[in-house]
Amino acid sequence: MVTLLFVACIAFLALGVPVAFALGGATLFAMASGNVPLVALPKYLFSGIDLFALEAVPFFILAAELMTGGELSNVLLRFASQFVGRFRGGLGHTNILTITFFSGISGSALADAAGPGAIMIRMMRDDGYEPSYAAALTAATSILGPIIPPSISVIIYALAYPEVNLVGLLIAGVVPGILIAAAMAAINHVVSARRNYRGSHERLGWRDYLRNTWRALPALVLPVLILGGIASGAFTPTEASVVAVFYALFAGMVIYRTLQWRMLPGILARSALMTASVLIIVGMSAAFAWVLTVSRVPQHLTEWIVAMQLSPLAFLFAVNVLLIVFGIFIEPLPGIVVLVPILAPIAHALGIDDLQFGIIVVVNLTMGMITPPVGGLLFVTSIVAKVPLARLVRELWPFLWAQLAVLVLLSLFPFLSAGLPNALGYR
Repeated sequence: MVTLLFVACIAFLALGVPVAFALGGATLFAMASGNVPLVALPKYLFSGIDLFALEAVPFFILAAELMTGGELSNVLLRFASQFVGRFRGGLGHTNILTITFFSGISGSALADAAGPGAIMIRMMRDDGYEPSYAAALTAATSILGPIIPPSISVIIYALAYPEVNLVGLLIAGVVPGILIAAAMAAINHVVSARRNYRGSHERLGWRDYLRNTWRALPALVLPVLILGGIASGAFTPTEASVVAVFYALFAGMVIYRTLQWRMLPGILARSALMTASVLIIVGMSAAFAWVLTVSRVPQHLTEWIVAMQLSPLAFLFAVNVLLIVFGIFIEPLPGIVVLVPILAPIAHALGIDDLQFGIIVVVNLTMGMITPPVGGLLFVTSIVAKVPLARLVRELWPFLWAQLAVLVLLSLFPFLSAGLPNALGYR
């Protein structure tokens, strides 16, 4: 049954079947071959999404859509540009900083790429940057969405491995996210110096700095409000997502005054579609994982890994290799649902910090969104920039190597991910 499960899944993916339906179709075939009643598929599909904590997902998605409709991207762009726009490769640095700020609101890599990323690609192209380079920089930076809190991937991780502290895991993404942003900025500086991409010649006075900062302040408050409220115990992560929606609605309509009532049906429709796509992946992944569980794959894999007597560091690097290969073909969310219940208990038994391991998994699988041939971010940015995928991938390699270097640092030094939440009392 397990052999058919994996063979069918790989075959469906090779045929271009969407990931969710490839997982569901493979699960259906495996159940049929093992004489499992097919009613088990819808049962475990729905039980996989029948979780209270998952209610946070649609609300965080809606909050991001509301803030985008409220001119958030342009406000954050002006705020970021005043600090880094004058340096060599200034628009590239502005792209990185804008998406970093937006990641603290969206929780989604695709939202980062399709929102501020699309605006920055057009601006960089008009300023003389190679469109393929602008698209590669945007795709590479957009992986910050699921890493910097709030993060949909982290919420799914906490559901797949309930022993981890959700608030601690959210906070654990802050420093790794900043490290990745810094690595992207370093690559952008080197490329800009080589290609003579210059900074902005615009000179701003202190009044401009104050005005841009004042305009951006309501947007920058949102991630602080979410994390602060959760950390203080004022509300749960699910309640925080609802607070984020009402705050985004207030900011768009009252503060920025760019969000109109007539825009809400479109925003709600886009949020519903994105939520449906996330939940159907989670549901199909849960059914897929159930087949693995009843076939005792996690137990056999655990016994095999324990028999190898790997050190914690060797295990981490083995997991990194596994996840890099796995992430090439599978989206982050099904990867988390399928692999985390297997790998996280082993890591815990080896003495690896749960927060460190969680961030390594999330970063690793999110990087799969920019690795060909299946990376979703590649297709989004390729379409937005109107460049062939092959040219985009050629420009992407320096950013991928830089992210791998950060991943190595996160594996070697637990304090980079676990230090901040531990200092705040979350372990």
